[in-house]
Amino acid sequence: MPTVLSDKRMLPQSAFRSKKDAVIDTLRTAIIKGIFKPNERLVIDELAAQLGTSAIPVREALQQLQAEGLVTIQPYAGATVTPIEANLIVEIFELLEALELISGRAACQRMSAADFTHLETLLREMDQLGDNLDQWSEANVRLHQFICDCAAMPLVKSMLNRVLDQWHRLRSSYLSEVFAQRIQAAQQEHWQMLAAMRTCDAEKLEQVVRAHNRAARAAYTERFQQALQNQQTKRDK
Repeated sequence: MPTVLSDKRMLPQSAFRSKKDAVIDTLRTAIIKGIFKPNERLVIDELAAQLGTSAIPVREALQQLQAEGLVTIQPYAGATVTPIEANLIVEIFELLEALELISGRAACQRMSAADFTHLETLLREMDQLGDNLDQWSEANVRLHQFICDCAAMPLVKSMLNRVLDQWHRLRSSYLSEVFAQRIQAAQQEHWQMLAAMRTCDAEKLEQVVRAHNRAARAAYTERFQQALQNQQTKRDK
């Protein structure tokens, strides 16, 4: 069990947050960032000791994270970090494609000139972050959240955030090299999305969003299969 959680600075502090919510945020972040690896056991008593809390908020947090797809709880076996499998990669990018299409189509009907200027500013900032994977990733989340805000679709935004959590976990656990190779192409596709949204060209927007997510899905799936083959080769030796 990683001891990094013993650093209380990881536990969000707020007079308006419950202990359970703080524990959820801490464990979610640890899973997304790969501190807890796929299939790793999550022992309630150990987590409670590291976080300086009782077992009750940890148990409640794990149940919430199971609902988010980050934790798997089995009777008599306890909780583990949900494994990453090939079908999860497909699911992530199919959901991203659908959610980005929904929010993008709605946003371009509602966005003001100031909104488009802000979106362009975000993209220019991302152009400068190609060498910093974490900062580009955070900016990418802000970009898509802003589009959801412009679309006035809080439910879509909530669903998108959950899927992006899984995407973060995917790259943190296995596939950072794919992410690094995809940044330049992804940025070009983001600019194409902006151009389509400015002109409310729904057909072009759909074309770009589908190509954007399907190229990423293919790259991540290929690299994941290679990693599995390498693991099998090592076991066979």
